[in-house]
Amino acid sequence: MPRPLITLVAPAIVLGSSHALAQALPDHATELAPVTVEASRLYRELYTTPMAVSEVDEQAISQGQQRVRLDESLALVPGLFIQNRDNFAQGQRVSIRGFGARAPFGVRGITILMDGIPYTLPDGQAQLDAIDLDSARQIEVIRGPAAVQYGNAAGGVVSVTTADGRGEGPSTTRLHASGGSDGYAKLAVQNGGENGPWSHHISASWLQLDGYRDHSRAEKALFDAKLRYQLDDDRALGLTLNLLDNPVAEDPGGLTREQADDDPRQAGRFTEDYDTGQKVDQQVIGLHYEDLAFGPGALYLRGFTSWRNFEQQLPYPGDSLIDYKRNYYGGSAEYHQRMHLGDLPLDVMFGMDVAHQEDDRHRREIAFDGSDLGEVANESQSADSLGLFAQGDLALSDAWTLSLGGRFDHVALEVDDDYQDDGDQSGKRTFDETNGSLGISYRYLPYHQIYANTSTAFETPTFSEFANPDGTGGFNPDIEPQRAWSRELGARGSLGELDYDVALFSIDVKDELVPYEGSSGRTFYDNAGDTSRDGIEVALGWQPLDSLRLDSALTLARYRFDHVSGSNLDGKRLPGLPETTWNTQLTWFGQGSDAARRFATLETQYVGDMVADNANQVDVDDYWLVNLRAGDGWRLSSGNVVSGYIGIRNLFDEAYYANVRINANNDRYFEPAPDRSFYAGLELTF
Repeated sequence: MPRPLITLVAPAIVLGSSHALAQALPDHATELAPVTVEASRLYRELYTTPMAVSEVDEQAISQGQQRVRLDESLALVPGLFIQNRDNFAQGQRVSIRGFGARAPFGVRGITILMDGIPYTLPDGQAQLDAIDLDSARQIEVIRGPAAVQYGNAAGGVVSVTTADGRGEGPSTTRLHASGGSDGYAKLAVQNGGENGPWSHHISASWLQLDGYRDHSRAEKALFDAKLRYQLDDDRALGLTLNLLDNPVAEDPGGLTREQADDDPRQAGRFTEDYDTGQKVDQQVIGLHYEDLAFGPGALYLRGFTSWRNFEQQLPYPGDSLIDYKRNYYGGSAEYHQRMHLGDLPLDVMFGMDVAHQEDDRHRREIAFDGSDLGEVANESQSADSLGLFAQGDLALSDAWTLSLGGRFDHVALEVDDDYQDDGDQSGKRTFDETNGSLGISYRYLPYHQIYANTSTAFETPTFSEFANPDGTGGFNPDIEPQRAWSRELGARGSLGELDYDVALFSIDVKDELVPYEGSSGRTFYDNAGDTSRDGIEVALGWQPLDSLRLDSALTLARYRFDHVSGSNLDGKRLPGLPETTWNTQLTWFGQGSDAARRFATLETQYVGDMVADNANQVDVDDYWLVNLRAGDGWRLSSGNVVSGYIGIRNLFDEAYYANVRINANNDRYFEPAPDRSFYAGLELTF
């Protein structure tokens, strides 16, 4: 059975999905573009999907953008908040409805996928440094818990799909060069096409950035390739290759408020003396097989393996020099089938995920004067995960669809301690978790839907979060997974030129994992108690003219500690989370419908105030940002296209913080953001 076809269509501008820059159709009432949701794993047409999901198309990802950081593409996704866009050593911190906010670096609590390969590890951590936005064609965001689909650490999902060459003709090549403020320079080249049953897409880029702050230089090279062979009408094989070389990513560290006010460009204490930052190289290989006529259904198989070498110097004396070598591999199998329950159509999917992570980790002691005092930790960390899951959509009528899903996960984390000077700190923790989801969708008109769902989710501490605050190795015996129960009510639709997407959510979390910095400056974690996240997400898109479009995404939320034993945190805000965000884009289009089309976009971003610590003693002010970008293109007589763009970020030179370090030691909470900055780029397509 082939992948379910879309028999009904959805608006060309998918609201809440950042199709904000898609071209207007001449008649919204009679010609609408189809939209399929794939991140939910049970492929659905948008208006039968009983969950909040956003889709970002290629034009929104690339048009006038640097294509360096994920927040560029996801500005119009409500419920999502990204910090730390300017510290390449710590990486961007992604939160969805509050999940992921605790991460001091990288990503926690959110599932990251690229071309179906999970970049979230079995222990729940993920990195964004290898995501290739130059070749990205679509990004899907599930804006809420998705443990039934992805298991551990799925408080939300960000799924990136890159080009595979289909639809690009025999051969299409793009050369791209851009530069700008703070030493920003980037070169990129892409080639893609199809020849008979073969198709391919190759992307390579090189990035250099001096950085706004002292000691914030970064260099990164990225290579991404996909090769596909169509065996016959129903079967295909695919190969993916992703290579990352990040030899320089300096960490300027956090500042006190007084330091940030006095000189926002300065680096924090110890950073330059210790040369803080990280070096990374990573290789990922994936294989994919699909058989759309596997008996009465469709079979999808995927396997992958990756290697990552990592070295990092943290900005404090003590056990602050880290390195590891990682091997991570796994696979998945999914079977999809359309059947009937009585006279009612039933779409079902059964699947299995398996993964193994093996880290060879070391820590070294750095003295106050910066000298290396030798090794203080040497351990092997291994994590195994197994997930068995099933989902089903029952069409109760033409308008009503009932969705049900369940998943069992087994997660095993083990540490084998090879450093015996402080005794054997080896240990093992295992977790068996069962989660479910129930949803209902009512499509009361062809382009209007109301839905509701409830689901559960879980999140184990990562290896780094299991660290013992008493300074010994092994596992912290007092820390446990956090568990969540989510309820959601939403509506989406199209009223001619107006698209809307509204979602109400309420999430209760038990044993919330919260970071704090010990006296040495190292980050540890504990279960702070029960918390709640409640809010509303609204995204609107209005296209009064073919040449003009307005998109806006508003999030109003309440993130609170509910009950924390032995403390006075009850009723206080969760740190690191604004409870109001509002992003708006107004775009004007010139004539034309291809890469040579002229455009200009005015973007405003409002981020509400937040707190930086559990006790709510450190306030962080709200701020407004205004960004501009514009571009034009020229089709040459040869048929080739030259396009260019310019952009200004922080037009009015607003002072704000790009990152807030939660519960930081010595009041070093703040990482100042750049002032007004410029960038420009040229691209040749032939």
